[in-house]
Amino acid sequence: MSLTSRASGAQQAGASRWRRGLPWLRWGMVAVLASLLALDLAFPPQLPLARDTSTLVVAADGTPLRAFADGDGVWRHPATPEGVSPLYLEALLGYEDRWFRSHPGVNPFAMLRAAWQWASGDGIVSGGSTLTMQVARILDRDPGASTRTLHGKALQVLRALQLEAHLSKDEILSLYLERAPFGGTIEGVEAASWAYLGKPAARLSHAEAALLAVLPQAPSRLRPDRHPDVARAARDKVLGRMATLGVWTQAQVDDAMIETVVSRRLRPPMSAPLLAQRLRAAQPRRARIVSTLDADLQRTLEDRVAAYFSGLPERTSAALLVVDNATMEARAYVGSLDLHDRARLGHVDMVRAWRSPGSTLKPFLYGMALDDGLVHSESLLVDAPQSFGGYRPGNFDAAFNGPVGVATALRLSLNVPAVDLLARVGPARFAARLDNAGISLKFPRGATPNLTLILGGTGARLEDLVGAHAALHRDGIAGRVRYSPEDPRIDRRLLSPGAAWIVREILESNLRPGEREGMFDAGRRPRVSWKTGTSYGFRDAWAIGGTRRHTVGVWVGRPDGTPLPGQYGAITALPLLFEVVDSLPRAPGGDAPAPPPAEVSRQAVCWPLGTAADAQPPALCQRRFDAWVLGGAIPPTFAERDARSWSAGLERFDVDAGTGLRLSADCSRPHVPKATAIARWPALASPWLPVSTRRASRPPPLSPDCADDGRDAAGELRIEGLVDGATLARAPGSERGIRLSLRAIGSDAPVQWLLDGRWIGQTRGGNAFQHTFERPGAQRLTALADSGAWASVEFRVLR
Repeated sequence: MSLTSRASGAQQAGASRWRRGLPWLRWGMVAVLASLLALDLAFPPQLPLARDTSTLVVAADGTPLRAFADGDGVWRHPATPEGVSPLYLEALLGYEDRWFRSHPGVNPFAMLRAAWQWASGDGIVSGGSTLTMQVARILDRDPGASTRTLHGKALQVLRALQLEAHLSKDEILSLYLERAPFGGTIEGVEAASWAYLGKPAARLSHAEAALLAVLPQAPSRLRPDRHPDVARAARDKVLGRMATLGVWTQAQVDDAMIETVVSRRLRPPMSAPLLAQRLRAAQPRRARIVSTLDADLQRTLEDRVAAYFSGLPERTSAALLVVDNATMEARAYVGSLDLHDRARLGHVDMVRAWRSPGSTLKPFLYGMALDDGLVHSESLLVDAPQSFGGYRPGNFDAAFNGPVGVATALRLSLNVPAVDLLARVGPARFAARLDNAGISLKFPRGATPNLTLILGGTGARLEDLVGAHAALHRDGIAGRVRYSPEDPRIDRRLLSPGAAWIVREILESNLRPGEREGMFDAGRRPRVSWKTGTSYGFRDAWAIGGTRRHTVGVWVGRPDGTPLPGQYGAITALPLLFEVVDSLPRAPGGDAPAPPPAEVSRQAVCWPLGTAADAQPPALCQRRFDAWVLGGAIPPTFAERDARSWSAGLERFDVDAGTGLRLSADCSRPHVPKATAIARWPALASPWLPVSTRRASRPPPLSPDCADDGRDAAGELRIEGLVDGATLARAPGSERGIRLSLRAIGSDAPVQWLLDGRWIGQTRGGNAFQHTFERPGAQRLTALADSGAWASVEFRVLR
């Protein structure tokens, strides 16, 4: 048999054996696959069904504000291949697994090398683990399982194959990016980047990317916060590998090796902690929550608030909120002075706590009165002791100003004019309008809105007040403050555009404390419509102000509600408000005054009638003002509510053409009547008027032959016990003040006693009033009855 024949026979025999063995091979492969499928069904991979990462609350630009550990105390932030630096992915794949995108979960060449090392030595020297195998080990969560034994490595290989069957390459890579160990309780590249480098994983340098790529190999030994030199050596090894592979140029690697590894104290981000806590409570299953805050502004204002209020009395806290008027998105949120300060109850979020709003609601009352046509910007109001159904409000400093305009009353935050105006608008209607616009008020159980609410006799929240004050810069539209881009925009009308403009103009015209017209610096500062408030008993100090672009609210007080004597809005909260406003970005068009809407006009008006100057004779125009008028409405001065004699307004009567004496309907001899009129001031304003003004507002004497017409029924009081022009001196050797017993004779109505315009007491009718005069110098004592009758004496107390 020839050689060729023998070869052909051998081939035929081999082919025959192959055909006979092929079914066994096929069934063997089926058995292997079935076994793998059975193992997969019996021991499925521990894939995370939900993102059990820790929660990260970030600012609008992605800067972390506060991180919350997961249920096991692990800091782990969400991460994806698209969200981390491409340099990190290059370093990770180049150093750990160059064939990640092409292998089926295991690298056969690396596995053969590991098997040879195991067969020829005492164990596995290099494991040849792929990233998929490392993810399998991470997910197995069995710290006692060893992957440096044959059994452990085989199990890891099976798990890797399972992962490749269930997940895509990017999903596997995301699991590694999110769960790789980086030392201690830090997992994932995003958490590690913030913890060790203080920056997001999307902005890594070559050196930083190499450091984070090698750190999971030995996270405890290579931690840069504990072993910076060892960490640097490992990093440089990665850099060298990247240069050898040609992934990075030698010049890039040389530059990267110059960077030092800084030993940085690990500290989780803790900015806007109370807002972060609030957002997390609203979305407990979200791994990453985006807020609307400006990270740089938030950190700056947190430091400023902490420094500004560091000297406040113990147990005092503060809150600050900055809102963008265009979007109603919060840009800064400080809920307390210090989250961890138990004495100050730092865990209580004062941005949303119910507190007495003090006088911060007054701008809305004046705006509603403008919309109702009750007032214009210079309507005459009376700041004098008055009774409103038994309720007698006083001003913060106990002083009264007499006749004032609406603009002055609002700028000075006078209480009596505001209560008077609320009584005419209606407290229930006022509260309902506020509630409809998103300003919820909290009253005691069973209580209804009453006149005290305009002075703080209710509860409100800082965030609602800021949302309402923003309406002054949004054509009267109030808005709910938004803390996340996902929050819906809820806008509701509070005032008409014209009323909002007039109120804003009044508040913007209020000079800052210590400022004067024409000051050089004043022109460079933004125009601010600001309002302060102080609740009863010094429990709450407020300052709320706005510019064309932002609205800022500041609250200071004690969260437990105890008084803070001597701390009130103008001295405690207002300076910080101006500091914050001056540091904010300006509106694109600058801070030039916005032109008034079409329905707002400038009109000349006269006091005491309050009507247009061109609609009355010049003799009746005792004081002239330029007023902002809404819709052309120029309402007259309010009629007095309690004066039992006469009221403010135009009073017409006849006088004798020859004598000028007043005539009544019943005179005993004939007269030549002449019609005349006077403009009368509100009776309660009389003590503050000059003598000449009082004379001009008083009707001439009644002709002796005419019967009483009741026009002089108010009469006058007489102060008994102190004569006009008296000089008082202490008894020789006495250190005490001079105590006098006084009476107001001439009225049965309640009588208010004022010393230099400040309220000092009340009597009724002719009852005695006792007072000790301590202050030396010239003084004026006034007795003012509710009927409008009054008396005044001037005296001097010697030192």
